[in-house]
Amino acid sequence: MDLQEKVAVPIFTEVDEEVFVRDIYPERRPAVLRGPCLGPCLERWTVEYLGQKGGDKEVKIHVSTVPQMDFLHKNFAYKTLPFNEFVKRASERKHSDFFLCEDESYYLRSLGEDVRKEPADLSKQFPDLAEEFHIPQFFAADQFFSSVFRISSCGLQLWTHYDVMDNLLAQVTGMKRVVLYSPQDALHLYLSGDKSEVLDIDSPDLKRFPEFVKAKRYECVLEPGDLLFIPALWFHNTLALQFGVGVNVFWRHLPVDSYDKKDPYGNKDPVAATRALQALERALHTLDELPADYRDFYGRRMIQRIQKRTYSDSLTRTASREDPDGTLPSSQLTKPG
Repeated sequence: MDLQEKVAVPIFTEVDEEVFVRDIYPERRPAVLRGPCLGPCLERWTVEYLGQKGGDKEVKIHVSTVPQMDFLHKNFAYKTLPFNEFVKRASERKHSDFFLCEDESYYLRSLGEDVRKEPADLSKQFPDLAEEFHIPQFFAADQFFSSVFRISSCGLQLWTHYDVMDNLLAQVTGMKRVVLYSPQDALHLYLSGDKSEVLDIDSPDLKRFPEFVKAKRYECVLEPGDLLFIPALWFHNTLALQFGVGVNVFWRHLPVDSYDKKDPYGNKDPVAATRALQALERALHTLDELPADYRDFYGRRMIQRIQKRTYSDSLTRTASREDPDGTLPSSQLTKPG
């Protein structure tokens, strides 16, 4: 979309832990890391090999008649297939066996053994394949949260959303376009929870979403062997340009107690943020006791106070007064490694 400002995500080569922690991580911006050592998965993970190694382990998948999946309106069905059959179907354009239609699209986001309590972990769900994927050692072992298989049909596009943990998206096979938006553009993305209501980011309905053009679009195309660093809270939308296999690795970059202990997906808001949003709802209900013109007036005053207290420019000014190098207090951000 020509009206939206576009920025290419920078590409870095020969990145080791030292370079990542020193030069990339502190910027809190997406970055493509090209050429890291991801292990023998890059050569071995063909459709046939994945089916053989994954076997008939049953997996829960998304199936849709259209390639643009919409989580808010659930335009897909949850189905279960043996892993080897799923990989076979996901790699096909047309299916002789199908659930909804012969050109249906497939998507796997692997889950933990107990989906309500346990995060996904490649080493537990697919131990043989996990041995062939080397997780980059860019963070301390005790910060690890989950490793998630992501396998999708060619053309499949996932809804725009954010996660509350830092993560690395490893593209093992196939090519994938990723579009990202800064957390500071959240007001232009028409959020419903952690997801954007703007499903078609390439041809958006500007009558419904006129502010969307103000969001700066960061874009990259991942090739096999690439890693994409996605900082927490950055919105991202993926489009599989080919049948592809990827692995997401999430880690806790905030203190452990910051996160909801009952969240196996890693996408619930931090505990303090949840409490703040609940308090805001209570405050808004209190304003309902006033006439409309008073609600408008005090609502504007509340917005002004929130902006002064929380927007990043004021946060930067506060940090620079408290710390001469302008960095956040170490208690608020845990460096990897």
